[in-house]
Amino acid sequence: MINRWSDADAEEFAADYDGKCGRALALRAYSARLLGADRRLVLHGGGNTSVKDKHRNILGEAIEAVFVKASGADIAEIGPEGHVGLDLNYLREFAAIEAMSDEAMINEFRTHMFSSNAPTPSVETLLHVFLPFKYIDHTHADAILTLANQADSEKLIKEALGPDVLTVEYQTPGFKLAKAVLAAFNKRRHCKAIVLLHHGIVTWGDTARDSYGLMIELVTAAEQFIKKHTAIQPKRHVSTSPDEARRRYIKIAPILRGLLAGASGSEDSPFNRVIIKPLIDSDTLDYTDCGIGRETALTPPVTSDYLIRTKAYPLWIDALNYDDMDVLRAQLSSAIGDYKMRYEEYLTTHAQKMGGEISRFDSIPRVLYIEGIGVVCSGRDIESATIAADITSQSIEIKSAIAAMGRDYEGISEEDIFAMEYRTYQHAKLGVSDEPPLARETAIITGAAGAIGSAIARELLLNGCHVAVTDLPGQRLDSLYEELHIQFGLRVMAVPMDVTDPVSVSGACGKVVERWGGLDIVIVNAGIAMVASLSEMSIEAFRKLERVNIDGTLIVIAEAARHFAFQRTGGDIILISTKNVFSPSANFGAYSVTKAAAHQVARIASLELAGIGVRVNMVAPDGVFSDGARRSGLWEEIGPDRMRARGLDEKGLEDYYKGRNLLKSRVTASHVARAVLFFAARQTPTTGATIPVDGGLPDAVPR
Repeated sequence: MINRWSDADAEEFAADYDGKCGRALALRAYSARLLGADRRLVLHGGGNTSVKDKHRNILGEAIEAVFVKASGADIAEIGPEGHVGLDLNYLREFAAIEAMSDEAMINEFRTHMFSSNAPTPSVETLLHVFLPFKYIDHTHADAILTLANQADSEKLIKEALGPDVLTVEYQTPGFKLAKAVLAAFNKRRHCKAIVLLHHGIVTWGDTARDSYGLMIELVTAAEQFIKKHTAIQPKRHVSTSPDEARRRYIKIAPILRGLLAGASGSEDSPFNRVIIKPLIDSDTLDYTDCGIGRETALTPPVTSDYLIRTKAYPLWIDALNYDDMDVLRAQLSSAIGDYKMRYEEYLTTHAQKMGGEISRFDSIPRVLYIEGIGVVCSGRDIESATIAADITSQSIEIKSAIAAMGRDYEGISEEDIFAMEYRTYQHAKLGVSDEPPLARETAIITGAAGAIGSAIARELLLNGCHVAVTDLPGQRLDSLYEELHIQFGLRVMAVPMDVTDPVSVSGACGKVVERWGGLDIVIVNAGIAMVASLSEMSIEAFRKLERVNIDGTLIVIAEAARHFAFQRTGGDIILISTKNVFSPSANFGAYSVTKAAAHQVARIASLELAGIGVRVNMVAPDGVFSDGARRSGLWEEIGPDRMRARGLDEKGLEDYYKGRNLLKSRVTASHVARAVLFFAARQTPTTGATIPVDGGLPDAVPR
């Protein structure tokens, strides 16, 4: 481990919060971030930190306070506001209580917080309250979990960390664990840290630096002990190269994603889709392709804190038949079906023991070990799938390390697993209630670097969608990705693509499949235009428009249709048509004709694809000049001629288009994007329809 503490950085961090919070709380946040910076200590939302200090109330009274990390907050980027302030003296009285439900505990926390708007504090709050130290750090360090998940773990920890480190048997995190820790601590008040078996480690100090430094010191000692006692050198078992595993994954991912989609109960959108993320590298293939992988992968998790992300157990799938896709689909379907049945049995058995109603999860596996591919993790969005993947990677490392020590893995009981998986306190971390409408969807947009394409991308992303922006390679596509990535992170990707080349289109769709598992929404937006009368038009220039506007539309829709048939969860195709289909313009014949042909291709697709649950609709806008600072490529090409023909400047041309519609409205890229969203979000049971976005053009009928 590396001790990342810097006095200069700590002072600078504290100075940034001068006047906003106390110095102690600022330093609390600084050292918490240091812990979160190392994935060997904590993963997404894991661990918790606290500091005890004074809080001055509205009456000017100084109250003893504890500031504890909010439940589910990521300490890698936490600030002082991420630590919830509570009345310390009041909470200390709970040490005299014998039992307390989660509901009662949450109520006491929320009625004794200093801010009514603060999030719920960590489930481990009372552990921080009962221990009498100013700064307390709690992590799920890999090295500690490696020692704490073995037989004779108490003996191993004493050997590794010394006799002054106390161990506490596993208890359900929360009130029970806090009471157990207090009882153990009261017997050995001079201990310097506590290891919670099957859970993690707790350190403390009078200063943030001391508590953090002790954490680094003890985890380093654990790492060195493990290295010293590793008796078995890892052997390479990989029979599959990572490149071959990726090719296999791209081949099966849409099938797998389709099989993992649960029923939603909605007639319009019948599937609760998932996003899937693979773990494909030499170490993961080593694990899945050798005997030890199967032996240990199906054992209990290394810590119960992450159960809501991964479920109690993963699914193991033996080597698949990649030569026959029907056989492969049957193999995957059978394995997932067996898992669902076993999960329902697990759920029924333990729910009856608890003797009450529970808020149940679906029976779909979150983690799948597949021989010859690696691991595939699923979630409602890419963030959830990534968290599951990171947790699974940690599990593989820890279980492999235990095997390399020549020892057996020993996890918590199934009863304890179930108690944590179905714990309401934990469920709140998932934030399912505020899921955006397209959170489980993926989309690809052609011609995305222009004004309309960029606006559609932003609108879909704002509604939770995972969006691949595609266009010809170059600065326009690169700059769009950079703009969107800052705000939307892992939910956006850029893929160079030429819609006139079937190989390019297929390859781009493959990249989307590799990233998110499949495709749900295809926006056919790429198009080009030119100005020429029929008598003066070059046939080669016309054929250039044909290749992009007609051939490109057909190639993209055909590829989407094949993918949707493979995935079997329906889909949506939305063509960005034009008002010129219904109201063509003189000297604009090549564009009007080729877009009318593309429009007809989409109408036919709506007839052909309805049987597999795919909807095909069109949006027909009038002229759109820009999306913010991003200019329309089409209007950059034809705008100058249009201005010359009418004797107008750019503003005058925009005013001309605004003035010719019934509503006297300027048509914007955002208007077009909202029409696309209407179809993508399946607001009505509609296919083969066109939404005009033109302010009402009397001659653009039928409407």
